[in-house]
Amino acid sequence: MQPTRRGFLLTSAAALSLGGAFLGGASLSVRAAETDNRFVLVFLRGAMDGLNVVVPYGDANLKLWRPSLVLPEPGAEKGLADLGGFWGLHPSLKAMHALYAANDLLPIQCVAGPNRSRSHFEAQDMMEIGAETRMTSGWLNRIAALLPVNPHCDMAFTMGSMPPLILHGPTPTTTWDPFHTRPRVSAGFYDNIVAMHAQDARTGADVADGLRERRHIDAILAGTTYDGLSPGFPRLARAAARMLAAPDGPRLAELELDGWDTHTGQPPRLAEALGKLDEGIAVLRAGLAEVWTKTAILVVTEFGRTVRVNGSGGTDHGTGTAAILMGGAVAGGRVLADWPGLGARQLFEDRDLQPTLDIRAVTKGLLGPLLGLSAAGLTKVFPDSESVTPRSGLLKV
Repeated sequence: MQPTRRGFLLTSAAALSLGGAFLGGASLSVRAAETDNRFVLVFLRGAMDGLNVVVPYGDANLKLWRPSLVLPEPGAEKGLADLGGFWGLHPSLKAMHALYAANDLLPIQCVAGPNRSRSHFEAQDMMEIGAETRMTSGWLNRIAALLPVNPHCDMAFTMGSMPPLILHGPTPTTTWDPFHTRPRVSAGFYDNIVAMHAQDARTGADVADGLRERRHIDAILAGTTYDGLSPGFPRLARAAARMLAAPDGPRLAELELDGWDTHTGQPPRLAEALGKLDEGIAVLRAGLAEVWTKTAILVVTEFGRTVRVNGSGGTDHGTGTAAILMGGAVAGGRVLADWPGLGARQLFEDRDLQPTLDIRAVTKGLLGPLLGLSAAGLTKVFPDSESVTPRSGLLKV
């Protein structure tokens, strides 16, 4: 798969520095669409241990399988944050627990993607494709294709040398790095580039549109500060919130955070990663204040990790895991789970948490009403998913 022609032309013609590396293991991409609601997908790459994040402390088998990983119960020192009994939230997620208390956060347990691969690369690909078979486009690109275009900002953005697979497809995409220091150019530099390409039937319109959009996003981000924020995901979240909150800005966003492959020394490594995630979510909440009631944020990872702790104080590649849905539009304040239990005969292939909910049921049940997508539209977004019933009741309205 290749970047879109418009993105390539902008890179070549204006030296727009689109190939920056991931910032502290995080990345950002957004898509402009003329809708009043906002959707943010946060992809945690590396396979988050959902059992150590949305914790079923009420299941007695949990301590048998992973005695060195189980955190104190709610109310104890450094204990889990209470999720209404039986369930607890990792104590590093303080801002997210506050959202739960405000009925704006919905933890979801026992989810999995379209396949059962324990390969990071294959599982991530299939999660981003949103189907059980290979395709050349990602499901967020297919959603963007169904929405009206915002004339001010009609492209998709991603940080890095190429858009993530989830944004690949026919809808125009390019990259964006709000932290790159660009060389100073004269006031008429971009106008000259547009004039140079104006008579070219193949490149003229793409160059003009891309530079117009770049100026628009530059104007939205003008004056944005990142003082006091940790590097990486929290700073990306501030830029994303600024862009999403703009009346004429983008409406769909994809952010990424890696560092979840905890084969060794899991407790401190997981706590650190969750702290960055929590800080970023708090930044998003603050930046989207005026449109928070119109926002839904879905946090996903490619697969879970083994129920048993390994000999290195970590966990290995697994299957079922947790997802977290939040936002002012989300019907939160509860845990969504069809809990299979952690008994020896209840594990998937005698090692993993048994998945009981297809993540596509969540995304279909969320994005249909949030973005006004019909059943036929959702079938285009998630092909061959007719047997996956959209989960209802995820939104307040």
